[in-house]
Amino acid sequence: MFKKILIANRGEIACRVIKSARKMGIQTVAVYSDADRNALHVQMADEAVHIGPPPANQSYIVIDKVMDAIRQTGAEAVHPGYGFLSENMKFAAALEKEGVIFVGPPSPAIEAMGDKITSKKIAMEAGVSTVPGYMGLIADADEAVKISRQIGYPVMIKASAGGGGKGMRIAWSDEEARDGFQSSKNEAASSFGDDRIFIEKFVTQPRHIEIQVLADKHGNCVYLHERECSIQRRNQKVIEEAPSPFLDAATRKAMGEQACALARAVGYTSAGTVEFIVDGQKNFYFLEMNTRLQVEHPVTELITGVDLVEQMIRVAGGEPLPFAQDDLTINGWAIESRLYAEDPYRNFLPSIGRLTRYRPPVEAATATGVVRNDTGVYEGGEISMYYDPMIAKLCTWAPTRAEAIEGMRNALDTFEVEGIGHNLPFCSAVMDHPRFVEGAMTTAFIAEEFPDGFSGVTLTEGRLRKVAACAAAMNRVAEIRRTRISGRLGNHERHVGDDWVVAIQGEEIAVRIAADRDGATVHFADGAAHRVTSDWTPGQSLARLEVDGEPVVLKVDKIPAGQRIRTRGADLKVYLRTPRQAELARLMPEKLPPDTSKFLLCPMPGLIVKISVEEGQEVQEGQALATVEAMKMENILRAEKKGVVRKINAAAGASLRVDDVIMEFE
Repeated sequence: MFKKILIANRGEIACRVIKSARKMGIQTVAVYSDADRNALHVQMADEAVHIGPPPANQSYIVIDKVMDAIRQTGAEAVHPGYGFLSENMKFAAALEKEGVIFVGPPSPAIEAMGDKITSKKIAMEAGVSTVPGYMGLIADADEAVKISRQIGYPVMIKASAGGGGKGMRIAWSDEEARDGFQSSKNEAASSFGDDRIFIEKFVTQPRHIEIQVLADKHGNCVYLHERECSIQRRNQKVIEEAPSPFLDAATRKAMGEQACALARAVGYTSAGTVEFIVDGQKNFYFLEMNTRLQVEHPVTELITGVDLVEQMIRVAGGEPLPFAQDDLTINGWAIESRLYAEDPYRNFLPSIGRLTRYRPPVEAATATGVVRNDTGVYEGGEISMYYDPMIAKLCTWAPTRAEAIEGMRNALDTFEVEGIGHNLPFCSAVMDHPRFVEGAMTTAFIAEEFPDGFSGVTLTEGRLRKVAACAAAMNRVAEIRRTRISGRLGNHERHVGDDWVVAIQGEEIAVRIAADRDGATVHFADGAAHRVTSDWTPGQSLARLEVDGEPVVLKVDKIPAGQRIRTRGADLKVYLRTPRQAELARLMPEKLPPDTSKFLLCPMPGLIVKISVEEGQEVQEGQALATVEAMKMENILRAEKKGVVRKINAAAGASLRVDDVIMEFE
């Protein structure tokens, strides 16, 4: 077995590989850019080598720099993780030439399967059903429009070397095909150094289900069942689970055997994933093969008990697989929520900055439940604009799907992240959504269920009552603490009353609190009551309570006259007032937000790639005004209404902050 492995990656996946290598007694080498000098993967590795400036195309995907790091450290093997150079045939070939083992498939298999156009041709020759599309390379936007018309809208425009949602666009018209082709081409060039584009039919109402395969150098190939990856936003997976709630045993077996047949056809070794589109009748169509470890591999590990990173390393070292297909049964259910530095309240735009608070739930593993958090960040660390916005992958496992979902709900409630925008509230909203709970989702789930974006969760009346009871009980604890402040003036003793009005989610709820040594019983005007117990003390940001014997977890922050409470995807400002204070508060005028309708504001920290209009130009509703790039994604900003550009305040190449003014309108 190897003595030293270099990880040609960063962030969460680099940390994940280091953990398995350490368990195997293998030393690790990290590489890092200027932006990652203090990153977690650098701290965890036994050695670390600096390889260049922050942009990936000047550091992490520069083959010569990675090769220099290998020579400096004497690493015998390289694990590429996912993204960057993981599916780059030239990198695998360079390693082979240097006599260094690539922890992945041989370069001919990467060349055959890593390129989406080539892989589709091979799949068709092998008799695998594929989605209709144009397999050749596309020269320009005019040709893209012509091909799209021939296939029939809607179409999917894809980067041939793409992955992770980068370089992908859905087009429903000629205009969208033209714009999408250019954006996909630009993203592909900056993310992968390869701007080749192809187009295929976009299958409406599909499920995205993938099969994990693992093959050794002795002719053995197995499939480790499937992952359901249909909860996606902008073609980027958000929630994954294993197994799929949709497949039956026969379909699972057919998909697995087909995936293995495809892997054998190209002499594949190591871990890989064959992705399929599955329609409502369980017909499945080959999409692509990812010749690397997938982001969502932990859910497969949790239901099979197989450490995929360890097996990749052992296969690379020439060892045979230690199990056969019949040994790989499905045990329980696993769910993964991807925590992204994306603000769901701002249409999921990237958010960068310092993690002023980062407290994931406690990782634990028992016979009835597992909580696992794969991450590459730490409290006080920086989320950079140069890389993928992923912060962590939170996973839960339980014997049943319902229990795994409940475990995820609780884990999300206890995950504390401050300092940046993030999608924790959205993940919580998905966990409680009826369609997800029923397992009745497609890749259109987010577009269909959140067509106007995400503005938070509206709690049900029952849940709202429980939160109101908790807020009242916690407020009483805080008020009593205030009465005990020393150094007060004489004859100014303050008493805490029992009657309060809780203003929450647009409602006013009158309550009466009956407190005792063990907790408080909160009575409502209609005669209902909730018993609240907790050891929470003012100042704690995470409150663990019991309401009528059932656990409730709330994130709590003090605000004037109340608390900010976050739970199950809801972000609430809760005001606790005496009846007289509540009466007076109703008379206060409502403060309106400033009018920004005559400004185009930068919605995220990013780089201006293009200004598409000029001063004095009349623009129409929906017209492209500017393009902003952040975290390897291009975002086209469009006019919300007809108007005339009065002034342009930013030029291409400018780096802007959130809400910086890009242009003004008359």
